[in-house]
Parts: sequence; C-alpha cells; structure tokens
Amino acid sequence: MSKRDRPGPATTVDASNATNYPEPFASRMHGRFKARLGDAFGLSSFGVNLTRLTPGAISALFHTHTRQDEFLYVLEGRPTLRAGKHEYALSPGDCMGFPGGEGVAHQLVNRTSDDVVYLEIGDRPADDRAAYPEDDIQAAMSAEGKWRFVHKNGDAY
Repeated sequence: MSKRDRPGPATTVDASNATNYPEPFASRMHGRFKARLGDAFGLSSFGVNLTRLTPGAISALFHTHTRQDEFLYVLEGRPTLRAGKHEYALSPGDCMGFPGGEGVAHQLVNRTSDDVVYLEIGDRPADDRAAYPEDDIQAAMSAEGKWRFVHKNGDAY
C-alpha cells in the first residue's frame, strides 16, 4: 500500500488475510482479513486495522504483549472476547483496551454465522515481546520492526 494524500472510505484500502505467523499457525488465520489503514496513510508510531472475521475465524492466537498497547472497537457483528480466563459477548459499539505488560492474554473469536468487523489500534514499540499461553510459539519485535517467531524452547520456526 502506498501513502494516501486525501481522505477516503476505509473500504478503498485493500484487505488481506496475510499473517506473520509461521505454520502451523498461519493457516488458523484463514478467515481474518485486515485492511491496514495506518500503513495506508504512512503512520509509523501506531497501527490501525479495519479487521473482518468470517464465521469461525479468530483475530489472532491467544496472546499478550510486554509493551504494546492494544485497543479494539466493534463495528459490526457479535464476537466473543477471550480475556484471561473470562469470555465476554461483545456487540457493535463495545470496546476493550489491553495495556502492554499487564499479562492479560486476549483474542476475538467469531462464533456466529455473520461476519464481525472491528477496529484494532496498537502502538509499535521496538522492544515488544508476545507470549502465546496456548501454543508453542513466542515472538520478539526485531530492530527492523518485524516479528521474529520461535518455539518456546528458543528453536526457530
């Protein structure tokens, strides 16, 4: 995507189901489509994604960050928010924030027969790490701003 020089509908930003996760985790993101709105405008301090989850899809692996703050705002549909050991039924207009370093693992799940659409906003700290309590994976942000994934024992994928 290139920088945009004027406002326009978010739907003009191409959505992709590409993911940074290695297999066997990448295929679990098959029903998630992100339009990277922040990237389309050349934002570098924080990201803004317009994300669509098809029925049965998940937002990400159940995860937590050491530094990154995340914010979710539901626009359409009724996703289930998994946050720590709790689950919450969300509706359009509901929102939730996850401060980095608090250790609350989270994930949105679409358990309905309709699409879910939400805004996902997060900062981009260079020294962030992500933990995935349910999967054999962990991640660290490289100096180049790319996620580096390894097994929990440190072996590379």
